[in-house]
Amino acid sequence: MSAASLTFVLVHGSWHDGTTFKDVIAHLEAAGHRAYAPTLAGHGPGVDRKVTHDDCVNSVVDFIAGEGLSNVVLMGHSFAGTVIAKVAERIPSTLRRLIFWNAFVLNDGESLLDNVPPHYRDLFSQLAAAAPDNSVMMPFPVWREAFMNDADLALAESSYALLTPEPFAPFTARLDLKVFHSLSIPRSYLNCLEDTALPPGEWAWHPRMSSRLGLYRLVQMRGGHEVVFTNPAGLALALIDAGRD
Repeated sequence: MSAASLTFVLVHGSWHDGTTFKDVIAHLEAAGHRAYAPTLAGHGPGVDRKVTHDDCVNSVVDFIAGEGLSNVVLMGHSFAGTVIAKVAERIPSTLRRLIFWNAFVLNDGESLLDNVPPHYRDLFSQLAAAAPDNSVMMPFPVWREAFMNDADLALAESSYALLTPEPFAPFTARLDLKVFHSLSIPRSYLNCLEDTALPPGEWAWHPRMSSRLGLYRLVQMRGGHEVVFTNPAGLALALIDAGRD
């Protein structure tokens, strides 16, 4: 590998697992980089959904240690912004840069649920209460209109078939992030310009979330919340831009 090669660890968002990134990884590797995509605890098909936010964090920390990785560019998508912030507290010397891709950046003491619009807060809480394992399945109309707004119906349907129920407990965990907000690890915010998973206006990803990072690099690309499906090649290029020195 050349001196410019990067080592990416890509952390998926809610309803997804590590296999989501297979096409992105192929593009990153073709460009001369290494890339890995662990699956968070409680995510993916056929697993126990009764996990904590700490369990999700531990799965990333353990993966990086188990692979013997160093100088890592750690990317978190959406929910996983809350995960990589806590990973950074645990293993700061292992990380080269953090990338928050349309990701939640919480203030100290907040939960993810504190940072979504009331209609989502109510919907997720009701779905979790009705589920036997305190999980939430993404309703297809929300997926189609708010997450896959840049896709045709066929791709929206085929990608929806890959989703699995999301553990709800990590959404409600109030996180102590004092250490994270004191760290000096370089960070980037990758913003997709048509992402309406959080609606435009007062709830928008950027600059509401990005501004909480302090000094950061902003990288923007066209597309909605799930360019991992609609434009994996473009996402790989944006990650390289966000991850470079």
